Amino acid sequence: MNKRQILRYLRAGAAVIVGVLSILAFAGLFYPIKIFDIQFTALLQRILVDFSLAAAILLVSLLLLTLIFGRLYCSVLCPFGLLQEFLMLIFRRKNTVQTNHPHKYFLAAVLFGALIGGTAWLIRLIDPYTTFGSAASITGLTLGITAAVAVLVWFKGRFFCTNICPVGTVLGLISKHAINKIYINADTCVSCGLCASKCPAGSIDFKNKTVDNETCLKCFKCLNACRKHGIRYGIAPAPNTPFSPSRRKLLISGAVIAAFAVAVKGGMEFGKTIAAKVKKVILPAGAGNAADFANRCLNCNLCVQNCPMKILKKANEDYPAVHIDYSDNFCDYNCNKCSSICPSGAIKRLSLAEKQKTQIGLAVIDENKCAKCGLCVMKCPREAISKENGAFPVIHDDICIGCGACQNACPVKAIAITAVERQKTL
Repeated sequence: MNKRQILRYLRAGAAVIVGVLSILAFAGLFYPIKIFDIQFTALLQRILVDFSLAAAILLVSLLLLTLIFGRLYCSVLCPFGLLQEFLMLIFRRKNTVQTNHPHKYFLAAVLFGALIGGTAWLIRLIDPYTTFGSAASITGLTLGITAAVAVLVWFKGRFFCTNICPVGTVLGLISKHAINKIYINADTCVSCGLCASKCPAGSIDFKNKTVDNETCLKCFKCLNACRKHGIRYGIAPAPNTPFSPSRRKLLISGAVIAAFAVAVKGGMEFGKTIAAKVKKVILPAGAGNAADFANRCLNCNLCVQNCPMKILKKANEDYPAVHIDYSDNFCDYNCNKCSSICPSGAIKRLSLAEKQKTQIGLAVIDENKCAKCGLCVMKCPREAISKENGAFPVIHDDICIGCGACQNACPVKAIAITAVERQKTL
């Protein structure tokens, strides 16, 4: 087995492993290996939310990986990219050279600018990780977006990755100057076009014997396609002409920077607008408050899919992010799974002991319905409810965390859990 085959099989093998783990995680079956902790947007959000040093190290590592090897993230670690690759295997469409459209820089500037400004509402519509998660959990809007991307795959290959995806745009700019690149050896290339026909990103112009490493996804399919060893991966020879940015590129760069600055300011204002409109809801421990969480949550629905009690619900018309509904169950006192798996930091990572002391709501008893049976007293894991003989139960607000166990146990539906303005540690 030669070097080209080794590269392709290693990449393909790693992609299969990530793909399988992604499916299992969103099916709520298996998530001990937290692969979503290395998703680009989720890492950036964790840094913005709680200044996580671990997230900063991982994000820098991703950027260095791209600077050394190119856009391996897009062909190995991105679940939405892997979904598109799977669709391409099904469709078996012939690939053609694609244009590198400058509009993607403005789109990325606006989306990441708004995220840094304080709201994830915009970027979660097309962020690859969030889109995959929302589609995997069958969310209507994102299913529509995924269907549109599938149509793009049919006609344009991985056009989403090369010309729409904000993460791909950022990584592409780094990959353009990566140490290791895909390049064509003009001495051995016979311009047969086999390499270009295998490229899912349309990055190879075999007629001019050039490769656009900004859009190249480093899938290495082209290496095995070439029978003359005319296309290679490694440190490319220095170009004959030195880098000299054109006036058009300088103007685009200036305009993108301006768009980013406007988006940061716009994100601040838009975040305030969203926060002002949200209703009181009960949120998982570590979410803080409804206003902030509405702007932080990426709506990937990983926590929804993995909640053992199935009380976490998807965004709806009443609240634009994940929230708790105690209609059918309660929050297990000995579970902190949502906190431990949230990759974006929207749900702060709490130990089980911290979670057990975090007040997410308050129980209220309707004495007009209460049968004085005392079941709520027995079911409360915090011993936050007391009852004298013949009297109504009493809720102790300084102990109750709003887990809903009492509401679930009440046979006459006399107990309701109300939302708190801001979660606090008791």
